[in-house]
Amino acid sequence: MKTSIVIDSDLWEEFKPRVGSKKGMKALSRAIKEEIPERLIIEALKELIGFKEKLPLVISPVKPKVKNDAGKTVRELRRSRT
Repeated sequence: MKTSIVIDSDLWEEFKPRVGSKKGMKALSRAIKEEIPERLIIEALKELIGFKEKLPLVISPVKPKVKNDAGKTVRELRRSRT
């Protein structure tokens, strides 16, 4: 089957190295099925919340501003259920 698609150039440039020309059409088809729905969901969510900037590629952990003990908190929550 021969098919033509129209795809955003930025998306294609990001997507193309993941497939590579040596892997063939089966790899391309598999990659499209895996990558495109995820991208569409991200774009739809960004539009819903009115996000205008690009999301950061690296997410850095932050330290809590107040001292806490996660183990103690979990124990208290478990006790409150009984």
